[in-house]
Amino acid sequence: MMPNQKRQSLLCPNCKKLISASESRCPHCGTAHPAAWYKNNFWTRGFSDPYALIKAIIGLNIGIYLISLMLNPRGFGLALNPLTFLSPSGSILELLGATGSVPIDAGQRYWTLISANYLHGGVLHILFNMAAFRQLGLLVAREYGVYRMFMIYTLGGVIGFFVSYLAAVPWTIGASASVCSLAGALLYYGKSRGGVYGRTLYKQIGIWVVLLFMFGFLLPVINNWAHGGGIAAGIGLGFVLGYQERKKENIFHKLLAGGLAVLTLLILAWAILSGIYYRFTL
Repeated sequence: MMPNQKRQSLLCPNCKKLISASESRCPHCGTAHPAAWYKNNFWTRGFSDPYALIKAIIGLNIGIYLISLMLNPRGFGLALNPLTFLSPSGSILELLGATGSVPIDAGQRYWTLISANYLHGGVLHILFNMAAFRQLGLLVAREYGVYRMFMIYTLGGVIGFFVSYLAAVPWTIGASASVCSLAGALLYYGKSRGGVYGRTLYKQIGIWVVLLFMFGFLLPVINNWAHGGGIAAGIGLGFVLGYQERKKENIFHKLLAGGLAVLTLLILAWAILSGIYYRFTL
């Protein structure tokens, strides 16, 4: 195809099947005006591969974790205690956007409700969260669609941490509120769908949630408020957004997911740059 030649075919933004660019409606799924610019752009195509998106989110978490380690002024936890091994200092985590009643009430840092989801306090912390995210994220992407999965992950984390803030938890970090929101969405899906598959999924996720809270009560450092808020948020978002078998993803889901992605990246960029600035100037 020559550079100045118009594109003759494209992938339908909804069903991903190859169609003619001149089609007024996708012959496979019925999507109107599939070649329209607002249905074929970076934001509506960028989430098409759930594996790539999940890898990108995991990579972002790992990258910020490594930055938090490198910014430690006097080293970091090297003791053989697995709960503190390779742990960033509290001051660095605060600079990079830890959330809670202290940073929000004292500094009006509401943006930390997003940034804290990408901060972790040690190797085991990030390992467990990312392993759970990969497993649950793929399940939610399959049943809800990748755009709604990202919306549930992001908004569920924000709501979970806001519940934690209302409970006056002073400081908190981690992707577990977001991961719990994915579990909540799967609970709603399994209960709503029913059948052998739905009941099995509901039971498996239910056991996971019970074990999570049992573990949380044994370790006081775990933020059960954020976990509970994330699960409740996931159930509510699952109900409001719907899942694939009842309602296919539409342009609203894609644009909102794209907007949340831009907002998240801007907040994380601000958190990292401001954190580096204050680390070396104060």
